[in-house]
Amino acid sequence: MVISPGNNPNAIVLPDQDGNDIYISDYDQQYKLLSFHPLAWTSVCANQMTDLEQYYQDFIDNNTIPFGISIEPVPTKKAWAEELGLENLKILSDFYPLGFAARMMGVFIEYRGHSKRANVLINPKGEVVWSKEYKPSERPDIKEVLEEVENAGS
Repeated sequence: MVISPGNNPNAIVLPDQDGNDIYISDYDQQYKLLSFHPLAWTSVCANQMTDLEQYYQDFIDNNTIPFGISIEPVPTKKAWAEELGLENLKILSDFYPLGFAARMMGVFIEYRGHSKRANVLINPKGEVVWSKEYKPSERPDIKEVLEEVENAGS
């Protein structure tokens, strides 16, 4: 995962499933987990997002806000969030410009037009403190992610 010099993850602004612009910089007192998934409406991506929802309070208890991110437009994100029963997790649309956040984090697959599956943990200063890429068919281990979140905050 390569972040271009001068890129600041806190500069990311993307709409959530309700069309509200989410400014990562608004969470300047917290860690942020950017959980990239290739495409909505796929089983591994659904499991990845529902894991974040299920453990949402664990993230909050560790001063971390998780966000799901993929390239679909807001209406698709909204329908998918409803289908998944998301109540807390914000899933962000990286639709326009296509893959803006994924490109900034170095996880955009140009020839496929979507991001890799990856988790990126950002500290309150906007520095990446942990990241991991996964195979497209690999569901991130939520316990491992939470362990990294706990270690980063201690």
